[in-house]
Amino acid sequence: MLRIKCLRGGCRGTGTIHLFGAMLGRALTGWTQKAFQSSSSTAGSQVQGKLVQDHVTETKEQDCPVCSYNEWDPLEEVIVGRAENSHVPPFTVEVKASMYENCWPFYQKYGGHSFPEDHLKKAVAEIEELCNVLRYEGVTVRRPELIDWSQVYTTPDFTSSGMYAAMPRDILLVVGNEIIEAPMAWRSRFFEYRAYRPLIKEYFRKGAKWTTAPKPTMSDDLYDQDYPMQTLADRHKLAAQGKFVTTEHEPCFDAAEFMRAGMDIFVQRSQVTNYMGIEWMRRHLAPDYKVHTISFRDPNAMHIDGTFNIIGPGLALLNPERPCDQIDMFYKAGWTIVKPPTPMIPDDHPMWMSSKWLSMNVLMLDEKRVLVESNETSLQKMFESLGIKPIKVSILHANSLGGGFHCWTTDIRRRGTLQSYF
Repeated sequence: MLRIKCLRGGCRGTGTIHLFGAMLGRALTGWTQKAFQSSSSTAGSQVQGKLVQDHVTETKEQDCPVCSYNEWDPLEEVIVGRAENSHVPPFTVEVKASMYENCWPFYQKYGGHSFPEDHLKKAVAEIEELCNVLRYEGVTVRRPELIDWSQVYTTPDFTSSGMYAAMPRDILLVVGNEIIEAPMAWRSRFFEYRAYRPLIKEYFRKGAKWTTAPKPTMSDDLYDQDYPMQTLADRHKLAAQGKFVTTEHEPCFDAAEFMRAGMDIFVQRSQVTNYMGIEWMRRHLAPDYKVHTISFRDPNAMHIDGTFNIIGPGLALLNPERPCDQIDMFYKAGWTIVKPPTPMIPDDHPMWMSSKWLSMNVLMLDEKRVLVESNETSLQKMFESLGIKPIKVSILHANSLGGGFHCWTTDIRRRGTLQSYF
Protein backbone atom coordinates (compact mmCIF):
# COMPACT_ATOMS: atom_id res chain seq x y z
CA MET A 1 0.00 0.00 0.00
CA LEU A 2 1.36 3.37 -1.00
CA ARG A 3 1.42 5.85 1.86
CA ILE A 4 3.20 9.14 1.27
CA LYS A 5 3.42 12.04 3.70
CA CYS A 6 2.86 15.23 1.75
CA LEU A 7 2.50 18.05 4.25
CA ARG A 8 4.33 18.47 7.52
CA GLY A 9 2.95 19.84 10.73
CA GLY A 10 -0.50 18.23 10.69
CA CYS A 11 -3.75 20.15 10.83
CA ARG A 12 -2.09 22.90 12.79
CA GLY A 13 1.03 23.05 10.63
CA THR A 14 1.81 25.34 7.71
CA GLY A 15 2.12 23.27 4.53
CA THR A 16 3.59 24.65 1.35
CA ILE A 17 0.37 24.30 -0.59
CA HIS A 18 -1.73 25.95 2.07
CA LEU A 19 0.82 28.72 2.57
CA PHE A 20 0.60 29.53 -1.14
CA GLY A 21 -3.19 29.60 -0.82
CA ALA A 22 -2.95 31.99 2.11
CA MET A 23 -0.63 34.32 0.16
CA LEU A 24 -3.00 34.28 -2.78
CA GLY A 25 -5.90 34.94 -0.43
CA ARG A 26 -4.19 38.06 0.93
CA ALA A 27 -3.67 39.32 -2.60
CA LEU A 28 -7.42 39.05 -3.16
CA THR A 29 -8.56 40.45 0.19
CA GLY A 30 -10.46 43.38 -1.29
CA TRP A 31 -12.42 41.21 -3.68
CA THR A 32 -13.20 38.65 -0.95
CA GLN A 33 -14.61 41.25 1.42
CA LYS A 34 -16.87 42.66 -1.31
CA ALA A 35 -18.10 39.17 -2.23
CA PHE A 36 -18.75 38.33 1.40
CA GLN A 37 -20.64 41.57 2.01
CA SER A 38 -22.85 41.15 -1.05
CA SER A 39 -23.65 37.48 -0.39
CA SER A 40 -24.32 37.60 3.34
CA SER A 41 -28.05 37.80 3.94
CA THR A 42 -27.50 38.39 7.64
CA ALA A 43 -25.40 41.51 7.25
CA GLY A 44 -28.05 43.76 5.69
CA SER A 45 -27.87 47.40 6.61
CA GLN A 46 -25.65 46.61 9.62
CA VAL A 47 -22.74 45.37 7.48
CA GLN A 48 -20.44 48.31 8.25
CA GLY A 49 -20.93 47.99 11.99
CA LYS A 50 -20.45 44.24 11.87
CA LEU A 51 -17.22 44.58 9.92
CA VAL A 52 -15.89 46.86 12.63
CA GLN A 53 -17.16 44.75 15.51
CA ASP A 54 -16.64 41.23 14.13
CA HIS A 55 -14.13 41.85 11.36
CA VAL A 56 -12.46 38.84 9.83
CA THR A 57 -8.84 38.85 10.83
CA GLU A 58 -5.99 37.16 9.05
CA THR A 59 -5.43 33.88 10.84
CA LYS A 60 -2.33 31.74 10.94
CA GLU A 61 -2.76 28.22 9.52
CA GLN A 62 -1.87 26.59 12.81
CA ASP A 63 -4.71 28.46 14.56
CA CYS A 64 -7.48 27.36 12.20
CA PRO A 65 -10.06 25.30 14.13
CA VAL A 66 -11.14 23.41 11.00
CA CYS A 67 -8.98 20.65 9.55
CA SER A 68 -9.83 17.09 8.56
CA TYR A 69 -8.37 14.99 5.75
CA ASN A 70 -9.86 11.55 6.35
CA GLU A 71 -12.31 9.48 8.38
CA TRP A 72 -10.00 8.05 11.04
CA ASP A 73 -7.39 10.52 12.33
CA PRO A 74 -7.83 11.42 16.05
CA LEU A 75 -11.10 13.33 16.36
CA GLU A 76 -10.87 16.62 18.25
CA GLU A 77 -14.03 18.57 17.35
CA VAL A 78 -17.35 17.50 15.87
CA ILE A 79 -20.79 18.86 15.03
CA VAL A 80 -23.61 16.65 16.28
CA GLY A 81 -27.08 17.11 14.79
CA ARG A 82 -30.36 17.82 16.58
CA ALA A 83 -33.49 15.68 16.59
CA GLU A 84 -35.60 18.47 18.11
CA ASN A 85 -38.45 19.73 15.91
CA SER A 86 -37.71 17.14 13.22
CA HIS A 87 -40.43 16.84 10.59
CA VAL A 88 -41.24 14.15 8.06
CA PRO A 89 -40.55 15.51 4.56
CA PRO A 90 -43.54 15.94 2.23
CA PHE A 91 -44.05 12.87 0.03
CA THR A 92 -42.65 14.35 -3.18
CA VAL A 93 -41.19 12.51 -6.16
CA GLU A 94 -37.59 12.76 -4.92
CA VAL A 95 -38.54 11.47 -1.47
CA LYS A 96 -40.66 8.63 -2.86
CA ALA A 97 -37.79 7.46 -5.08
CA SER A 98 -35.38 7.42 -2.13
CA MET A 99 -37.55 5.52 0.35
CA TYR A 100 -38.49 1.85 0.40
CA GLU A 101 -42.04 0.90 -0.58
CA ASN A 102 -42.97 -0.41 2.87
CA CYS A 103 -42.42 3.12 4.25
CA TRP A 104 -44.57 4.95 1.72
CA PRO A 105 -47.74 4.79 3.89
CA PHE A 106 -45.79 6.46 6.72
CA TYR A 107 -44.89 9.40 4.44
CA GLN A 108 -48.41 9.64 3.09
CA LYS A 109 -49.70 9.92 6.66
CA TYR A 110 -47.01 12.08 8.31
CA GLY A 111 -45.46 14.00 5.41
CA GLY A 112 -45.15 17.68 6.39
CA HIS A 113 -45.81 16.88 10.07
CA SER A 114 -43.65 16.03 13.07
CA PHE A 115 -42.23 12.56 13.56
CA PRO A 116 -44.23 10.60 16.18
CA GLU A 117 -43.75 12.52 19.43
CA ASP A 118 -42.79 9.67 21.75
CA HIS A 119 -40.27 8.28 19.27
CA LEU A 120 -38.77 11.72 18.74
CA LYS A 121 -38.33 12.29 22.48
CA LYS A 122 -36.35 9.05 22.73
CA ALA A 123 -34.20 10.08 19.76
CA VAL A 124 -33.43 13.43 21.39
CA ALA A 125 -32.35 11.67 24.60
CA GLU A 126 -30.14 9.23 22.68
CA ILE A 127 -28.33 12.03 20.84
CA GLU A 128 -27.77 13.91 24.08
CA GLU A 129 -26.13 10.78 25.47
CA LEU A 130 -24.04 10.48 22.30
CA CYS A 131 -22.79 14.01 22.94
CA ASN A 132 -21.92 13.05 26.53
CA VAL A 133 -19.94 10.03 25.35
CA LEU A 134 -18.02 12.10 22.80
CA ARG A 135 -17.12 14.68 25.45
CA TYR A 136 -15.99 11.90 27.80
CA GLU A 137 -13.72 10.62 25.03
CA GLY A 138 -12.12 14.07 24.77
CA VAL A 139 -13.99 15.43 21.75
CA THR A 140 -15.34 19.00 21.61
CA VAL A 141 -19.03 18.88 20.62
CA ARG A 142 -20.82 21.65 18.74
CA ARG A 143 -24.53 21.79 17.88
CA PRO A 144 -26.64 23.49 15.18
CA GLU A 145 -29.34 26.04 15.97
CA LEU A 146 -32.88 25.08 16.96
CA ILE A 147 -35.26 25.91 14.11
CA ASP A 148 -38.98 25.50 13.52
CA TRP A 149 -39.04 23.12 10.55
CA SER A 150 -42.84 23.15 10.28
CA GLN A 151 -42.82 26.50 8.48
CA VAL A 152 -43.97 26.37 4.87
CA TYR A 153 -41.89 28.32 2.35
CA THR A 154 -42.32 29.17 -1.30
CA THR A 155 -39.70 29.87 -3.96
CA PRO A 156 -40.39 30.74 -7.62
CA ASP A 157 -40.12 26.99 -8.34
CA PHE A 158 -41.74 25.08 -5.48
CA THR A 159 -43.47 25.10 -2.10
CA SER A 160 -42.39 22.91 0.80
CA SER A 161 -41.99 22.65 4.55
CA GLY A 162 -38.69 21.85 6.25
CA MET A 163 -37.25 18.65 7.64
CA TYR A 164 -34.51 18.82 10.30
CA ALA A 165 -30.91 19.59 11.23
CA ALA A 166 -30.28 16.04 12.40
CA MET A 167 -27.63 14.91 9.92
CA PRO A 168 -24.78 17.44 9.52
CA ARG A 169 -22.90 14.86 7.44
CA ASP A 170 -25.48 15.33 4.69
CA ILE A 171 -24.92 19.06 4.28
CA LEU A 172 -21.34 19.79 5.39
CA LEU A 173 -18.12 18.31 4.01
CA VAL A 174 -14.78 19.26 5.54
CA VAL A 175 -11.78 18.90 3.25
CA GLY A 176 -8.59 20.16 4.87
CA ASN A 177 -9.41 23.54 6.37
CA GLU A 178 -12.39 24.13 4.07
CA ILE A 179 -16.08 23.71 4.92
CA ILE A 180 -18.21 22.96 1.86
CA GLU A 181 -21.98 23.42 2.03
CA ALA A 182 -23.68 20.85 -0.17
CA PRO A 183 -26.46 21.73 -2.68
CA MET A 184 -28.77 18.98 -1.46
CA ALA A 185 -31.50 17.61 -3.72
CA TRP A 186 -34.58 17.41 -1.46
CA ARG A 187 -36.85 20.45 -1.46
CA SER A 188 -37.58 19.94 2.24
CA ARG A 189 -33.86 20.55 2.93
CA PHE A 190 -33.54 23.77 0.91
CA PHE A 191 -33.08 25.96 4.00
CA GLU A 192 -31.33 23.44 6.23
CA TYR A 193 -28.10 25.42 6.00
CA ARG A 194 -29.63 28.10 8.25
CA ALA A 195 -29.19 25.87 11.31
CA TYR A 196 -25.43 25.69 10.72
CA ARG A 197 -24.63 29.23 9.57
CA PRO A 198 -23.73 30.63 13.04
CA LEU A 199 -21.17 27.84 13.50
CA ILE A 200 -19.79 28.21 9.98
CA LYS A 201 -19.42 31.97 10.35
CA GLU A 202 -17.55 31.42 13.62
CA TYR A 203 -15.16 28.98 11.96
CA PHE A 204 -14.73 31.36 9.02
CA ARG A 205 -13.80 34.26 11.30
CA LYS A 206 -11.19 32.00 12.91
CA GLY A 207 -9.52 31.16 9.60
CA ALA A 208 -11.47 28.37 7.91
CA LYS A 209 -12.29 28.46 4.23
CA TRP A 210 -16.02 28.51 3.50
CA THR A 211 -17.52 27.43 0.19
CA THR A 212 -21.18 27.14 -0.73
CA ALA A 213 -21.74 25.00 -3.81
CA PRO A 214 -24.18 26.39 -6.41
CA LYS A 215 -27.65 26.38 -4.87
CA PRO A 216 -30.06 24.40 -7.08
CA THR A 217 -33.38 25.96 -8.03
CA MET A 218 -35.02 22.56 -7.45
CA SER A 219 -37.47 23.22 -10.25
CA ASP A 220 -39.39 20.29 -11.69
CA ASP A 221 -36.63 19.88 -14.29
CA LEU A 222 -34.24 18.56 -11.62
CA TYR A 223 -36.41 15.47 -11.11
CA ASP A 224 -37.70 12.74 -13.38
CA GLN A 225 -41.38 13.29 -12.69
CA ASP A 226 -42.20 9.95 -14.31
CA TYR A 227 -39.49 7.95 -12.57
CA PRO A 228 -40.77 4.41 -13.26
CA MET A 229 -40.34 2.83 -9.86
CA GLN A 230 -43.04 0.86 -8.10
CA THR A 231 -41.37 -2.36 -6.92
CA LEU A 232 -38.02 -3.61 -5.68
CA ALA A 233 -37.49 -5.23 -9.08
CA ASP A 234 -37.92 -1.81 -10.68
CA ARG A 235 -35.30 -0.41 -8.33
CA HIS A 236 -32.74 -3.07 -9.25
CA LYS A 237 -33.37 -2.59 -12.96
CA LEU A 238 -33.09 1.21 -12.80
CA ALA A 239 -29.97 1.08 -10.63
CA ALA A 240 -28.30 -1.34 -13.05
CA GLN A 241 -29.05 1.12 -15.85
CA GLY A 242 -27.65 4.02 -13.82
CA LYS A 243 -31.00 5.81 -13.77
CA PHE A 244 -31.98 7.93 -10.79
CA VAL A 245 -34.75 10.36 -9.92
CA THR A 246 -32.41 13.36 -10.10
CA THR A 247 -31.59 14.55 -13.62
CA GLU A 248 -28.56 16.47 -14.88
CA HIS A 249 -30.50 19.77 -15.06
CA GLU A 250 -28.21 21.43 -12.49
CA PRO A 251 -25.57 20.32 -9.96
CA CYS A 252 -26.79 18.66 -6.78
CA PHE A 253 -25.15 16.45 -4.18
CA ASP A 254 -25.37 15.47 -0.54
CA ALA A 255 -22.09 15.73 1.35
CA ALA A 256 -22.70 12.22 2.77
CA GLU A 257 -22.06 10.85 -0.72
CA PHE A 258 -18.32 11.58 -0.35
CA MET A 259 -15.87 9.43 1.58
CA ARG A 260 -12.44 10.93 2.31
CA ALA A 261 -9.05 9.19 2.34
CA GLY A 262 -6.46 11.96 2.22
CA MET A 263 -5.73 12.99 -1.35
CA ASP A 264 -8.38 10.58 -2.66
CA ILE A 265 -12.11 11.11 -2.21
CA PHE A 266 -14.71 8.54 -3.27
CA VAL A 267 -18.24 9.33 -4.38
CA GLN A 268 -21.26 7.58 -5.91
CA ARG A 269 -24.00 8.75 -8.27
CA SER A 270 -27.27 8.35 -6.39
CA GLN A 271 -30.84 9.50 -5.97
CA VAL A 272 -29.59 12.78 -4.46
CA THR A 273 -26.23 13.26 -6.20
CA ASN A 274 -25.86 13.73 -9.94
CA TYR A 275 -22.85 13.76 -12.24
CA MET A 276 -22.95 17.54 -12.53
CA GLY A 277 -22.57 17.78 -8.77
CA ILE A 278 -19.70 15.29 -8.79
CA GLU A 279 -17.99 17.19 -11.61
CA TRP A 280 -18.36 20.46 -9.70
CA MET A 281 -16.59 18.87 -6.72
CA ARG A 282 -13.93 17.34 -8.94
CA ARG A 283 -13.03 20.71 -10.47
CA HIS A 284 -13.31 22.55 -7.17
CA LEU A 285 -10.91 20.21 -5.32
CA ALA A 286 -8.39 19.74 -8.15
CA PRO A 287 -5.44 19.52 -8.31
CA ASP A 288 -4.79 18.75 -4.63
CA TYR A 289 -7.46 16.03 -4.39
CA LYS A 290 -8.64 13.34 -6.78
CA VAL A 291 -12.36 12.49 -6.81
CA HIS A 292 -13.13 8.88 -7.79
CA THR A 293 -16.64 7.93 -8.90
CA ILE A 294 -17.49 4.40 -7.81
CA SER A 295 -20.72 2.40 -7.98
CA PHE A 296 -22.42 -0.39 -6.11
CA ARG A 297 -25.15 -2.89 -6.88
CA ASP A 298 -27.53 -0.98 -4.68
CA PRO A 299 -31.22 -0.71 -5.64
CA ASN A 300 -31.62 2.46 -3.63
CA ALA A 301 -28.32 4.35 -3.70
CA MET A 302 -28.37 7.27 -1.27
CA HIS A 303 -25.37 8.20 0.87
CA ILE A 304 -22.24 6.12 0.55
CA ASP A 305 -21.51 5.60 4.26
CA GLY A 306 -24.10 2.83 4.70
CA THR A 307 -22.46 0.93 1.85
CA PHE A 308 -18.77 1.83 1.92
CA ASN A 309 -17.16 3.23 5.06
CA ILE A 310 -13.41 3.81 5.33
CA ILE A 311 -12.24 3.11 8.89
CA GLY A 312 -8.46 3.37 8.60
CA PRO A 313 -5.56 3.81 6.19
CA GLY A 314 -6.21 1.22 3.48
CA LEU A 315 -9.04 -0.33 5.52
CA ALA A 316 -12.74 -0.13 4.61
CA LEU A 317 -16.09 -1.72 5.36
CA LEU A 318 -18.10 -2.87 2.34
CA ASN A 319 -21.76 -3.83 2.58
CA PRO A 320 -21.90 -7.53 1.56
CA GLU A 321 -25.32 -7.00 -0.06
CA ARG A 322 -24.04 -4.16 -2.26
CA PRO A 323 -20.89 -5.25 -4.12
CA CYS A 324 -18.62 -2.53 -5.48
CA ASP A 325 -18.15 -2.54 -9.25
CA GLN A 326 -14.65 -1.11 -8.91
CA ILE A 327 -13.47 -3.30 -6.02
CA ASP A 328 -10.37 -4.47 -7.90
CA MET A 329 -8.82 -1.00 -7.81
CA PHE A 330 -8.85 -1.12 -4.01
CA TYR A 331 -7.23 -4.54 -3.91
CA LYS A 332 -4.58 -3.38 -6.40
CA ALA A 333 -3.81 -0.46 -4.08
CA GLY A 334 -3.22 -2.93 -1.25
CA TRP A 335 -6.37 -2.12 0.71
CA THR A 336 -8.12 -4.53 3.07
CA ILE A 337 -11.87 -4.74 2.50
CA VAL A 338 -13.94 -6.08 5.40
CA LYS A 339 -17.55 -7.23 5.06
CA PRO A 340 -19.48 -6.45 8.26
CA PRO A 341 -21.89 -9.01 9.76
CA THR A 342 -25.64 -8.94 9.23
CA PRO A 343 -27.26 -6.13 11.27
CA MET A 344 -28.99 -7.09 14.50
CA ILE A 345 -31.63 -4.35 14.51
CA PRO A 346 -34.98 -5.99 15.33
CA ASP A 347 -37.35 -6.53 12.41
CA ASP A 348 -40.14 -4.60 14.13
CA HIS A 349 -38.02 -1.51 14.74
CA PRO A 350 -39.15 1.35 12.44
CA MET A 351 -36.57 2.32 9.83
CA TRP A 352 -38.51 5.08 8.09
CA MET A 353 -35.59 6.65 6.26
CA SER A 354 -32.92 3.99 5.81
CA SER A 355 -32.08 0.31 6.01
CA LYS A 356 -30.73 -1.80 8.85
CA TRP A 357 -27.26 -1.37 7.36
CA LEU A 358 -26.91 1.80 9.41
CA SER A 359 -25.13 -0.68 11.68
CA MET A 360 -21.96 -0.09 9.62
CA ASN A 361 -22.48 3.69 9.66
CA VAL A 362 -19.89 3.97 12.42
CA LEU A 363 -17.76 6.92 13.54
CA MET A 364 -14.04 6.45 14.08
CA LEU A 365 -12.61 8.43 17.00
CA ASP A 366 -9.15 7.37 15.86
CA GLU A 367 -7.62 4.25 14.30
CA LYS A 368 -8.20 2.26 17.50
CA ARG A 369 -11.60 3.51 18.76
CA VAL A 370 -15.01 3.38 17.10
CA LEU A 371 -18.57 4.31 18.08
CA VAL A 372 -20.82 1.26 17.62
CA GLU A 373 -24.49 0.61 18.35
CA SER A 374 -24.84 -1.16 21.73
CA ASN A 375 -27.00 -3.96 20.34
CA GLU A 376 -24.65 -4.82 17.46
CA THR A 377 -22.61 -7.42 19.33
CA SER A 378 -21.47 -9.22 16.16
CA LEU A 379 -20.13 -5.96 14.73
CA GLN A 380 -18.38 -5.21 18.02
CA LYS A 381 -16.59 -8.58 17.85
CA MET A 382 -15.56 -7.85 14.27
CA PHE A 383 -13.95 -4.57 15.34
CA GLU A 384 -12.21 -6.27 18.26
CA SER A 385 -10.75 -8.80 15.84
CA LEU A 386 -9.30 -5.85 13.90
CA GLY A 387 -7.69 -4.44 17.05
CA ILE A 388 -10.25 -1.62 17.31
CA LYS A 389 -12.03 -0.86 20.59
CA PRO A 390 -15.83 -0.54 20.24
CA ILE A 391 -17.38 2.27 22.28
CA LYS A 392 -20.98 1.21 22.74
CA VAL A 393 -23.78 3.75 22.45
CA SER A 394 -27.45 3.17 21.66
CA ILE A 395 -29.12 5.42 19.09
CA LEU A 396 -31.78 3.01 17.79
CA HIS A 397 -34.57 5.60 17.84
CA ALA A 398 -32.28 8.15 16.23
CA ASN A 399 -31.57 5.57 13.50
CA SER A 400 -35.23 5.79 12.50
CA LEU A 401 -34.66 9.39 11.39
CA GLY A 402 -32.21 8.23 8.75
CA GLY A 403 -28.72 8.06 10.20
CA GLY A 404 -26.12 6.22 12.25
CA PHE A 405 -23.14 7.70 14.10
CA HIS A 406 -21.43 8.88 10.92
CA CYS A 407 -24.58 10.58 9.63
CA TRP A 408 -25.40 12.31 12.92
CA THR A 409 -21.96 13.97 12.98
CA THR A 410 -19.56 15.99 10.89
CA ASP A 411 -15.95 16.00 12.01
CA ILE A 412 -14.57 19.53 12.10
CA ARG A 413 -11.06 18.79 13.26
CA ARG A 414 -8.96 15.64 13.22
CA ARG A 415 -5.31 15.67 14.21
CA GLY A 416 -3.36 14.52 11.18
CA THR A 417 -1.69 15.38 7.90
CA LEU A 418 -2.61 15.24 4.24
CA GLN A 419 -1.35 11.96 2.83
CA SER A 420 -1.89 9.59 -0.07
CA TYR A 421 -3.32 6.15 0.76
CA PHE A 422 -4.32 5.04 -2.71
